[in-house]
Amino acid sequence: MVGVGATRRSWAAAVVVLQAAWALVGGQVRYSVPEEAEAGTVVGRLAQDLGLEAGEAEARRLRLVARGRRASVEVSGASGALVVSSRLDREELCGKSAPCALRLEVLLDRPLRVFHVEVEVTDINDNAPRFPAAYKNISIAELTTMPGTRFPLEGASDVDIGSNAQLSYTLSPSEHFALDVQRGEENLESLFLVLTKPLDRESLSDHRLVLTASDGGRPALTGTVQLVISVLDANDNAPQFNQSVYKVQLPEDAAEGTLVARVTATDPDEGINQEFSYSIGNTVPASQRDTFIIDPRTGEIRLRGLLDYEVVRLCELQIEARDNGFPPLSGHCKVVVQVLDVNDNAPEVWVTSLSVPVPEDAALGTVVALLSVSDRDSGPNGRVRCAVRPPSPFGLVATFAGSYSLVLREALDRERVSEYEVEVRAEDGGAPPLRASRGLRVPVSDVNDNAPAFAQAVYTVLARENNAAGAELARLWARDPDEAGNGRVSYSVAEGGAGTGSGSGSGWRPASSYVSVDAESGRLRALRPLDYEELQVLQFEVRAVDAGEPPLCGNATVQLFVVDENDNAPALLPPAGGGPWPWAAGEAAEPGSRPPGSAGSAGSAGSAVSSWSLWARAAWGAPAGQVVAKIRAVDADSGYNAWLRYELREPRGEGPFRVGLYSGEVSTARALEEADGPRQRLLIVVRDHGEPPRSATATLSVSLVEGAEAAVGAVSVSAGAGLRPAASAEGGSAASGASAATNVWLVVAICAVSSLLVLAVVLYGAGRWAPRAAVLAGPGPATLVCASEVGSWSYSQRQSRSLCVATDGSGKSDLMVFSPNCPPAPGPAPKETPQEPLSLLDT
Repeated sequence: MVGVGATRRSWAAAVVVLQAAWALVGGQVRYSVPEEAEAGTVVGRLAQDLGLEAGEAEARRLRLVARGRRASVEVSGASGALVVSSRLDREELCGKSAPCALRLEVLLDRPLRVFHVEVEVTDINDNAPRFPAAYKNISIAELTTMPGTRFPLEGASDVDIGSNAQLSYTLSPSEHFALDVQRGEENLESLFLVLTKPLDRESLSDHRLVLTASDGGRPALTGTVQLVISVLDANDNAPQFNQSVYKVQLPEDAAEGTLVARVTATDPDEGINQEFSYSIGNTVPASQRDTFIIDPRTGEIRLRGLLDYEVVRLCELQIEARDNGFPPLSGHCKVVVQVLDVNDNAPEVWVTSLSVPVPEDAALGTVVALLSVSDRDSGPNGRVRCAVRPPSPFGLVATFAGSYSLVLREALDRERVSEYEVEVRAEDGGAPPLRASRGLRVPVSDVNDNAPAFAQAVYTVLARENNAAGAELARLWARDPDEAGNGRVSYSVAEGGAGTGSGSGSGWRPASSYVSVDAESGRLRALRPLDYEELQVLQFEVRAVDAGEPPLCGNATVQLFVVDENDNAPALLPPAGGGPWPWAAGEAAEPGSRPPGSAGSAGSAGSAVSSWSLWARAAWGAPAGQVVAKIRAVDADSGYNAWLRYELREPRGEGPFRVGLYSGEVSTARALEEADGPRQRLLIVVRDHGEPPRSATATLSVSLVEGAEAAVGAVSVSAGAGLRPAASAEGGSAASGASAATNVWLVVAICAVSSLLVLAVVLYGAGRWAPRAAVLAGPGPATLVCASEVGSWSYSQRQSRSLCVATDGSGKSDLMVFSPNCPPAPGPAPKETPQEPLSLLDT
C-alpha cells in the first residue's frame, strides 16, 4: 500500500508539469487528466481555449452541464479554468472501458452558445492484481497422475487498463510443478498448473506453492495466492470432454430456462470411478455463476438469470466433470458465451436548457431549447433519429452527436396561438424501433403588434334636439387582440366639428364642444343640449389608442344627426320687402294696435312675431273669392313641424270671409252686403303639424267701404309690400307676363325637386316614426317621409327652405323646398347668406 500511495503522488506531481492536450475540432474541446489527481488540479484553460476575454467567462456565466453521470470537474468562476473538483477514480467512472471520457456541455449566455468538452481520464497504476482467494486447494492422485497433467488455475484480475492491467505470472520454485500461461481469443489468459514429475504421497503429502501476478505498471504492483496441493491415492483416469472449448451466441433478451449449450465428457474407468457429475467451476465470477445453471447429470447449461449486453458482452464458463473415484478425478472444458445486442433500450431525451417565454416577434432561428439524446444500445439499435411535433413553427437542428437545438422556423402570432405544447420524439434504428418523447411547454409573450380596430368604419347616430346634457348618445367599441396593456384601449375625440347658424353668432365649433367620449367605456355623451336650428349634422373622428409601447391607434368616423323636435311656434312675418305696415301709408291704425317699431311690439320690420294686428279694406258688393289680405308666417322647425295651416277662429259660423287652409289668403266667402256692417274683425290662428302642435294668432280688421276707397287702399298696401300697383291695363299686362314666366320656372323647379325627393325615398327609405336616437350600422343619415291630408313628401333632417310663390287671382299657392341630405365636409362651414322667400302675398 505504501508503493500505491507513492505512485499516486508521483502521478499527481506529473499533472502539474504535463497539462492535458486539447483540440478544438468541430466545436469540441478535448482534455486529458490522470486519475487520482488532487482537487484543484488545472485540467485546461477552458475560457482561453474558447476565445473568451479576461472576465468574460464570469460575465457570460460560463458553466458545465454533465450528461448522465457525476462530474468531478468544475469551472473556476474567476479564471475560467477547468479544474478537478473531487476525486477522479477511472475504475469507478468507467470500469474496464477504454478510453474513459467525461462528456460535458459548456454553456455561455448572451448569446446562448453550447460547446462540447471531453475530458479523458487516463489510467495510473493504482490497483494491484487480486486473486479471487488467498488460498487454492488442489488434490492430485499419486502415481496415477501422469507428468504433463494440467490443473486449471483462476487468474488474477486488475481493474486498471492498458499496460497497467497486463499481468505476468510466476510460480515459486518446485521440482514437481510448473506454470503454463495460454492466451486465447479476446486476449483472454488461461493458467494451468502442470505436473512435471510424478508425485509420491509417502515422500511428501502436501505441496505449498506461491503464485505471483505482476502488472505492467511502473513500478509494477503484485498480488499472490497460495496453492495447497494434496497428494491422493486412487483413481488414475479423469473424465475427458469431447471439446476443450464450446462457443455459443445468445441474444441478451433470451428468457430464463433457455438452453445455452450441452457439454459431454467420458471416463475410461469402470465402476464408481467412471461415474462423474458436471459443475460450473469456482473460477467463474459469482455474477456469471448466478446467471447460468448446469444439470450435473446431463451437462445441459441453461439460463437462470437475465443477460444484459450493456453490462457483460462475453461470458467465459469453466465446466468441471468430477468422477466418484477415490481420490476423485476431474476434467475441464471452457464454454464461451457471446451476448448479442438486441434493441431493448429506448432512447433518452434530456432538456439541457429552456428559454421561455418566446416573444411573438422573435427572429427566425432563435434557439428555444437545448436537448441531449442518447441510447445505451449499440450499432443500428443505438442510432437515434429525432423529430418535433407539431412540425411548425419549431424545428430541430443537430449541433453535435446526440445534441440538438430547438429553433424557431416560422413567425409566431400570440393572438392566434398563445402557447405551444411541443413534443420532441426520438426513435432508434432497431427492429422494431423503440421511441421516447419529451414534452415542452413554450408560452408566447405578447408584443404590441395590433392596433385597435372599431367594429364599424363609420357610425351614424341620431339624437333628438333639446336632449339633456350628459345624455348617452351611443357606445363605440374598438377591439385590440393584444393582452394586458397592449390591449387596453382608451378613447378620445380626435377631430371634427360643424358650422353653427348664419347670424352674428355663427362660426366653426369643434366637436369636443358638443360631445365627449368616455376614455374607458367608449360611451358617447352630449356635453350640452343640441339645437336642430343651430346644428343639423356633426361629423367627427373618435380615436382608440392602446397602452402599448409604442402605442397604436385606430380611428372611426361618427356622423351625428340632430332630429328636429317641435320646439318652435309659428312666427308671423311683416309685409314683404320690409315696407311700412298698412297704417304707415297715412291711414289710421285700428284703435289698440301698435306699429312694429313702437314699444311693446314683437319685432322690427322684417322680423317675425307670434301675434300682431292688421287692417284691410274691402268694397261692398265684392264677389265671392276675392282676396282681401294674406297672412304670412314661418316656422324655424322643419318637416311636419314646419308645415303650417291657417284657421279662422272668429267669427264662428257662416261669416263673409274665409282663410286658405295652407295659403293664408283671406278672401270673401260670398258677396259683401251692407248688412255685414262697416267693419269685420277676424281672428286667424296659424298652427303647425308637430306633436304637440304650436300656434300663433293674427287679428285682421276689415273695413267695408265704397269701391273707389277700396281701390286706393289696395294700391297703398301693394306699394308698401313692394308689389307693383295694378292702376293701369299696361301695368297689369306687364305683371301678368312676369307672373306667367315665373310659373313656368316654378313648374320646372317642382319637377326637378320631385325627382330628387323620389330618389331620396328609394335610397334611404326611412319613415318619420323611426327611432329618434339610435346607432345605425353604416354611413348616411335617414330620410323621413311626411304625409298629410293634402299629400306626402320627403324632407331632409339637415336643412329646409321655404319658398312662397305669388300668382294672380285665386290660383295662389305655397311651395316648400328641402335641400338634399349631404353630410358637410370637415372644417368650418361657410357662412350662408339669408334667403328671403321669392314672394309674399298681401292684399
